[in-house]
This record gives sequence, C-alpha cells and structure tokens, in this order.
Amino acid sequence: MQTRRDLLRSSTAAALLPIRSESASRPNIVIIIADQVRYDAIGAYGQNPMDLTPNIDAMARAGTLYRHAFVTQPVCSPSRASMFTGQYPARHGVWRNTHDGVALNPATPTIATELTKVGYSGNYIGKWHLADGPNGPVAASARGGFLGLWEASNLLEMTSHPFEGEIYDGDGRPISYKDEYRVDFMMRRAQRFLENTSPTSPFLLVVSFLEPHQQNDMGRMVAPKGLADNLRNPFVPPDLRPFPGDYQLQLPDYYGCISSIDRAVGDIHKTLDERNLTSNTILVFLSDHGCHFMTRNTEYKRSGHDSSIRIPFIINGPGFNGGHEVQRFTSTVDLMPMLLKAVGAPVPSTVQVRENNDEIFVQMSEFWNGRALRTPEYTYVVAAPHDVPRANSPRYNAFQLYDMRADPYQFVNLIGRKETAAVEEKLREKLLAHMLAAGDPAAEILPCVYPYP
Repeated sequence: MQTRRDLLRSSTAAALLPIRSESASRPNIVIIIADQVRYDAIGAYGQNPMDLTPNIDAMARAGTLYRHAFVTQPVCSPSRASMFTGQYPARHGVWRNTHDGVALNPATPTIATELTKVGYSGNYIGKWHLADGPNGPVAASARGGFLGLWEASNLLEMTSHPFEGEIYDGDGRPISYKDEYRVDFMMRRAQRFLENTSPTSPFLLVVSFLEPHQQNDMGRMVAPKGLADNLRNPFVPPDLRPFPGDYQLQLPDYYGCISSIDRAVGDIHKTLDERNLTSNTILVFLSDHGCHFMTRNTEYKRSGHDSSIRIPFIINGPGFNGGHEVQRFTSTVDLMPMLLKAVGAPVPSTVQVRENNDEIFVQMSEFWNGRALRTPEYTYVVAAPHDVPRANSPRYNAFQLYDMRADPYQFVNLIGRKETAAVEEKLREKLLAHMLAAGDPAAEILPCVYPYP
C-alpha cells in the first residue's frame, strides 16, 4: 500500500514539498550556479557521451534530477533575478542585463532576505550581475539581502580574466588572484568559507561561477591550460550540426570549462563531507541559461530554442535524496519558493506561483522583444520584429512553432501553416494568459509576417 510519502515521492510534489521533520534543525543551503551551461552537456541527462561531469552526475544519482528545467529569460541578469526572487522579469523589473537604471530593486524579497528572517546567514561568492553602477564592488543595499560573507563582482567578466583578476569583499576591497584558473580560485574561496563557518547556525551560500561563459573582451570561452587540447573533435549536439556558428571553434574550451566546474562541485562536496555538513546541507547545481553558439542568431543564447532556455537542475540533500527524477516541467522561478519550503521557511506573497507544471513561459527583452511558451508537445514563439529592445511590447507577431515530438531539435518552423492553424490558435491564447499572469501589460499577437502557404 502506498503511503503519503510514497505518493509525494512519485510526483512533482517531491520537488516542491520535501518531507522534513519539524524537530530537525534547518539544513544549510549551497547553490552552485554555472553560467551558460546547456542541459545536455551534463552526463546525467544522457545526451553527451564525453563523461565531462562525474561529480555532478553523482549528485544526480544521489539526489533529485529535474529532467525538464527551463529559465524565465535566456540572459544572465533576468534569469538570476528570477532564481532569487521567485518572480518573472516583468515583476522583478530586471528585464535585461543590469545597467542604465535596470537593477534588482533592494526592496524585493529574495531567498536571502527570507532565510535571514529565520536565522540564516546569506553569503555570496562570484558573479552577481544584479546591480547598476560599477563593474566590481556592490553596495550592501544592492546585494539582495546577502549580508554575510560577500566576495563578488557585479560584472565578474569585466573585473577578471581566466587566469588573473579581482573580486571584492563586503567593504569594497579587492581580493586578487593570478596564475590560477578563475574557477579554482572561486572554489577555494567557497572552501575557505565552509572550513570556517560555524556548524551551529544555518547558512545560505551561493557560489556563482562565470564559466563556461565566454570572456567578453577575448570573444571566446577559455578552458584551463591544456584541457581543450584533449577535447578536440568533440561530440557536437544534434541541434548545432546543420547550422553555421562558432561551435567548431568553441566546443573544446566550452567542454573544458564545464569539466573544471565539475571538479569544483566535487571539491565543494568533499569539503562538506570533511566538515560533517553533508547530511544537513541542501546542495543545488543549475545554470542561468544555455548556449546555441551563434547558430540561431548572431550571439549565444537569446532565443526561444531549447539550446537557450533549457538548463541542468539538480538538487541533493535533506528532502531531495534518493535518486529521483522529476519529469514535470520546472522553471527557475520555482527555485526560491522550493528551497524555502524545503527548510520550513515562509514563502512571501510576492512569489509568482506557476499554476501549470506542463507549461513554461519565457520572456525575451534584450537582443529582441519576444515571448515563448514551451509545452511537452510544442515550442511557440512570438516576436516584435520592428521594435527596439524594451521591457515589453504592445503587439507581437507569431514567429516560430516547433513540434517537439516530431522535431525535438527544432529544425522545422511550422508557423503560419494551414495544418497547424488550430494548434497555433490554442497556443496563442495560452501564451497571452501567461503574459498577463507574469505581469506583462495586455498585448496582441498578430499572424506571422510571412505565412507559409
């Protein structure tokens, strides 16, 4: 006979409502964010044969793997703001990468502010990218409630390079490294925190790596020295193969960066073991968006394709152990309330709860203005082709429609075809409803500009 525990374990509720004894001490939380990792680069997803991620794969075997996880927007700042606030970009206001007045509102409740209320310290290492102003130091008021250890740069890619650079402490003083790979440097800072933290009070620690994101001023991804040489002629994901792009040049370094992230995850886990913290620590690994290697447009991720919006998402620790897979769709907007529930902390009313676990809503407002709906069967994308990038548009045109069952790599755009007209109409109505629920103003979606016959 199935118990209530069995029923919860066999459904999405296993992720959203982990079972925890009320008498147990609240677990620590460590969130590891890697920048621009495709879900299919992680071995646990069964798509990549290169065995790049043995430590992350072990996390998945021991914990909970979210098979279908997506971002709210495939660009750094908006996606990260959604992770920490449980809100869509239309609500938290970070509709593009932060600069020129676009930044996370200091009054917005975050996972750090809410955990602090129940006795946690909020600690942060690495890339922030949620404040306006200088590239490096971040004022305390702009740290989203992370008021414990602070060793970060607002724009890490602007204050550091793969083998030298700076992050900044809570007083704005530089912490420099040289002749050391950036991932290794940040991993050591995380180990230093874990080795010196008190085991008597719970903590939240975010470790936010830049890799495998390209180094902006170099125009390429950079792996640890010598590692890319061992990854020449790598596996090429099927969605990239028919298109021009720069994956032929970038994949060896991209995979080398991911391998270095995996080693860092393993070292952080080892330190948790050595400090006897593992059994009472929730460990999260995820990314802020994917990467299409300039195959879908002229940059790396701002599109409605799975290569941009689908990410790895793995959790283990109290409430998440046991080698489970969650098949229902999950969004980064779910992360903050999921973790608050996991440790028995109240979820603020500002969180935007998703009502349908089989539909993902995605906003795009920087490279171009667009909106997308991802269901198990379809990807439906609309765009405002003549509009300048802004938070939202009054009207969009139908732009892309992919049948995910027949065309999982999204090669054949079915938009405007007579045989898919009824499907397109249903998806249009659903997308409009998602837009309103997320905080977008009322808009209209017009037919595609150049319909197929």
